[in-house]
Amino acid sequence: MIKKIALAIGLTAASMSSFAADFIEGKHYIQISEKAPSAQPKLTEFFSFYCHNCSSMEMNYMADIKANINSNIQFDTKHVDYMRSDIGTEVMRALAVIQELNAQKVMTKAMFKAIQGENAGHGHDHGAPGDDHSPKLNNRDDIKQVFSENGIDVSQYDKIADSKKTDAKLALWRAQQEEFSINGVPAFVVNDKYKIDMSQIRTLGQLIELINFLSTKTS
Repeated sequence: MIKKIALAIGLTAASMSSFAADFIEGKHYIQISEKAPSAQPKLTEFFSFYCHNCSSMEMNYMADIKANINSNIQFDTKHVDYMRSDIGTEVMRALAVIQELNAQKVMTKAMFKAIQGENAGHGHDHGAPGDDHSPKLNNRDDIKQVFSENGIDVSQYDKIADSKKTDAKLALWRAQQEEFSINGVPAFVVNDKYKIDMSQIRTLGQLIELINFLSTKTS
């Protein structure tokens, strides 16, 4: 079962006024590691293609976040493994292939829509007429079909998906999911040290300023 938090759909646009003085450790963010912050400032989003709040974050907010965080902050995405199933692992491998092929611009939204339907990112009414809860992707062939339909050459798909590099990437995602206590998605971790409490975030401007603030925090 996908674990969610009631976040992103409630974010509202806001001017970039200063929130930094009001950020409180233990409320707006928590320290999740005793290690020193990463040498390179970075923002990691933990998400799932099965999560409706994640598709809302991707399609409604992520472009603004990337455009307004400090230019030296590297951005990365990691897929959580809440399902612990064969198809869940295949979907994680699909993200690794997307990253290896640099196909995020096309395939991120395509995968959300393949799993959640064409309305992905625009709210979800479980009681809506025609709402279909049958699995959209059941195996690797289904996933490869989504790639092909979106113009991605799948001739190297199996080689990338089954590579040692991909195995290591999935192992890291799973390890960090546990290490950072990623209990709901989407979740944001800054510099492998600070996790944002999305339940305390009220505006997009506040989220962006908190990311920038934590990216320069040294202790």
